[in-house]
Amino acid sequence: MARRTKADQAFAAYVVARRRQLLATAYLLCGDWHRAEDLVQTTLTKLYQAWPGVRCKGTEDAYVRQVLIRTGIDARRRAWNRERTVDRLPDLPMAESRDVEQREEIVTALATLPPRQRATIVLRFWLDLTVQDTAEELGVSPGTVKSQTAKALASLRDRLVTDESTVWGESHV
Repeated sequence: MARRTKADQAFAAYVVARRRQLLATAYLLCGDWHRAEDLVQTTLTKLYQAWPGVRCKGTEDAYVRQVLIRTGIDARRRAWNRERTVDRLPDLPMAESRDVEQREEIVTALATLPPRQRATIVLRFWLDLTVQDTAEELGVSPGTVKSQTAKALASLRDRLVTDESTVWGESHV
């Protein structure tokens, strides 16, 4: 019994340490805070089931990233995901900061990418993984990661570049 308690304590400590990062990553994958919460909860449930083996190998972060990405891609395939939401909720105040507007533009543009391209961008630039690590996480070749990254970045540039300037206010070269 004490052994299970130690494993549960280790799992709880891991969740406390990583939950914010997991939630932020999930949000970037799906573009909705409620779905991100669901995605993280599903991921943590799967992690808990595999915890003894994953913890023993010391691969917690890699395993949880892989489950998060794959669960996010699977969730996008479900029929309920085709429902459309409104851009603004009536009871939410509008943010005055341009940083918030820029972030919203980027997240909105990110949401238009196909799931694999979005996962590639999140892994490469949000989680700062190498091409090789991203390929391993997604179960694809490094060449696929490179091509998906190039396509995704081109698509994001097309959506974010307006009037010869980017959302960051820099000149487009």
